Amino acid sequence: MTIFWLALLVILSFLLIQVTAQLIIYLQRLNHDLQIGGFALAGFLLALATSLPELFVGIASALEGTPAISLGNVIGSNVANLTLVAGLAALVGGSLTIRNGRNKQDLLHTFVAGAAPLALLLDKELTRVDAIILIALYGFYNFTLLTKRRRGYEENDESTVALIFRRLRPKRTKRALGMVFLAIAGIFITSDLIVRLAQVVAGSLDVPVFLIGLFVVAVGTSLPELAFEYEAVRKRQGAMFLGNLMGSVVANGTLIIGITALIHPIKIVALSEYLVASIFFVGAFGVFYLMTRTKHRLERWEGGVLVALYLLFIVIELI
Repeated sequence: MTIFWLALLVILSFLLIQVTAQLIIYLQRLNHDLQIGGFALAGFLLALATSLPELFVGIASALEGTPAISLGNVIGSNVANLTLVAGLAALVGGSLTIRNGRNKQDLLHTFVAGAAPLALLLDKELTRVDAIILIALYGFYNFTLLTKRRRGYEENDESTVALIFRRLRPKRTKRALGMVFLAIAGIFITSDLIVRLAQVVAGSLDVPVFLIGLFVVAVGTSLPELAFEYEAVRKRQGAMFLGNLMGSVVANGTLIIGITALIHPIKIVALSEYLVASIFFVGAFGVFYLMTRTKHRLERWEGGVLVALYLLFIVIELI
C-alpha cells in the first residue's frame, strides 16, 4: 500500500510541474501586455500563487487548533526554497545569470521579512498583534515592489496600478487571466492532494507535528516553487527566478504565518527543533546571498552545495 501512495505522489508531482509550466506561459503573456517587469510579476503574482499550498495548510491547521504544523511548514518551506528548490533548479536546469542592479537591497528586504516571525517569536508566542504586524509588513513590501519597480527597476512617475489599467487588452487579457486562475486552481488542488498523501505516510511513522510541517508538508508545498524555478532556469530568466524565490520567502514569513496566527495564536512547543530550523534559515539565506552576489550568477555546482546543505539540515534535525 505504501508503494501505491508513493507512486501516486510521483504522478501528482509531475502533474503539478505541468500545471505550473502553463501558469508561467500565461503570466508571461500578461507581463508582455502590462509591462510591469519580470521581477515584480514573479515577486508578487506568481509568488503568491505558488504559496497557496502553504496558505491552505496554515488556515487548516489553525482551524484545527494545531498551528504549530503551519509554523514548521513556513520555516521548512523557506529553508527548502533557499536550498533544495534553488539548488535542484540550478543542478538540473544549469547555471543561471542573475543581473539586477538593486538585488542586494531586495535580498536584504527579503531577509528582514523572512526573519520577522522569528524575531516576534523570541517570547515563544506569536500573538494576534504579532500577526497584524506580519500582514502589514507583507502589504508594505509588495506595495513598494509594485509601485516603484518596473522594467529593471526604472523609476516611473505613473503608478503600476495605473499602468496596468491603461495597458489592458480586453480580449487577450481576459483569456490570459482566465487561464491563470485555472492554473492556480490546479496548483491548489494538486498540492492539497500531495500534502494529504504525505501526511498519511508520515503519520504512520509517529513523527511530531512540528517536524511533519518542517519536512513532509514543507517539501510538498514547495513543489510549485520548484517547478517554476526549474522552468525559469531552463529558460534563462534570472529576474523571474529571483523574483519568485524572494516573493515566496516573504509571503511565507509574513502573510501566511500572519493569517495563521490571526486565526489561532502560535506557541512554540518543540523548542530545540525550532531553534535549529531558525539557525538554518539564517545560514541558508547567508549562503544563497553570497552565491548570487559574488558573480551575479548561480552555477550548477553551487546548486549541488545548496542541496547538500538541505540534506545536512535534515540530518541535524532528525538527530
